[in-house]
Amino acid sequence: MPVRTELRAVLFDMDGTLVDTERLWRRTVEEEAVGRGIALTDVDLAFVLGRAVEDCAAHLAARAEGRGDGRGEAAAIGDSLERRFTDLVRGQVVPLPGAVELLAEIHAAGIPAALVSASPRQVVDTVLDALGRHWFTVTVAAGETARTKPYPDPYLAALTALGAAPASCVAVEDTPTGIASAEGAGCGVVAVPALTTTITPAPRRTVVRSLLDVDVALLRGVVATR
Repeated sequence: MPVRTELRAVLFDMDGTLVDTERLWRRTVEEEAVGRGIALTDVDLAFVLGRAVEDCAAHLAARAEGRGDGRGEAAAIGDSLERRFTDLVRGQVVPLPGAVELLAEIHAAGIPAALVSASPRQVVDTVLDALGRHWFTVTVAAGETARTKPYPDPYLAALTALGAAPASCVAVEDTPTGIASAEGAGCGVVAVPALTTTITPAPRRTVVRSLLDVDVALLRGVVATR
């Protein structure tokens, strides 16, 4: 007989999932690329959206076709991307529709929430100041685990801090990179695809149009039966 599992925690991606920062990140990358004489195409999006700063910087350095010192150039690009992005987020961060309402419903139900991001800590803290730190029991930022998304390390770190088994938790994500990380850690997933992303349903993965379609009942349903 199927075994019923209770929902123990909800783990949220940040950029493009809870707050409208994907457009700011894309603008950051595009401006950095133009400044370095790099013409980005749609193919580059897989190396930009949902990725850590250092991954994106390495990709831009590679696109620069070997101009300058490879690792040194990637480090300089990474520093510039982080500064640009933090400045944009500080001035323009906006919660996505349904984000605050969903966090409030989860909080009222007594279910712990975690924030699991591929953004640097200073960006995460800037968003937390705007969104509300009180919603989250645990937060994990880039650089705080040995590897970041798409590896499972950030979600595993959050699960350990929460003291929760992955089978009893749901991650809310918007990109294939984040979904791979969450599912690699053993979590069920609710996917809210980014505008340019197509995500298909799968076992223990529910795809919705926006956070307005997500409530505690749906989250419980993802982990209810195994």
